[in-house]
Amino acid sequence: MPQDRTTTDSTSAAARARPIAILSYHQTRRPPPRGVPVRTLVLPPWRFALQLRMLKALGWTGLSMRDLEPYLRGERSGKVFGITLDDGYTNNFEHALPILRRLGFTATAFIVTGQVGGSNVWDHGHGAEPVQLMDESQLRAWLDAGMELGAHTRNHVDLTKCSETTAREEIAGSKRELEELLGIEVRSFSYPYGEHRAEHVEMVRQAGYATATTIVSTRARLGDDPLCLPRISVHLYDRLPRVLAQVTTSYEDWRQRRIRRRAKAQQPASAAAMGGGVAAP
Repeated sequence: MPQDRTTTDSTSAAARARPIAILSYHQTRRPPPRGVPVRTLVLPPWRFALQLRMLKALGWTGLSMRDLEPYLRGERSGKVFGITLDDGYTNNFEHALPILRRLGFTATAFIVTGQVGGSNVWDHGHGAEPVQLMDESQLRAWLDAGMELGAHTRNHVDLTKCSETTAREEIAGSKRELEELLGIEVRSFSYPYGEHRAEHVEMVRQAGYATATTIVSTRARLGDDPLCLPRISVHLYDRLPRVLAQVTTSYEDWRQRRIRRRAKAQQPASAAAMGGGVAAP
């Protein structure tokens, strides 16, 4: 278990309300050549290790979604952040797991249950190379190391493009399959591609999950819906100071506000350009 950096229930409300960054990773291996789809979601293991080592040096502890739950509810406080790894790649078992164990961190791997021991078939049609996913023995070893497994649907589908029946089975079925395969309780879910609508959040709730994560890039706050939690995606070209700031400061909130302001400012200019050349009545 990670080192306990928490305080008692007498901690001030302000401390308990500290926003929590949840980081989203995908693969830890040597990145493929430039131009290969989803290349930006592949981090060299040394870079993954450096980011986490620096956060630990600054007094922060990385936690799985399961271990993060009491912090999200405001029952515990401390300098913590979430670590999630989508899809269940074997390279994370080989490279990320030893790093996590050395640092005393925990993490959640979100598993596509229809492809246990298979590969990232959902990416093949986009020109991405096949990459091996963890098999049953590796999933068990991941759990034995103190890590968590969460569900990521059965077939990595875009829920917004599915029928209601299919979406419900993808959400509930992945939980059921993982629990039956490993004999565990599955508490965490991640929406593939981050895509979902209100009805999908309700399906996740009905399936019995405790938390679910999106890819809305900001920090989680006390009072957020636990089944619609934001995550900050970490990409190949993200520099170390930026990742550290995203976890330890309000940088990501400021960056997203700036992006929204720029987009809003461009809307009148775009409208004026489209109307250019039209004579006034």
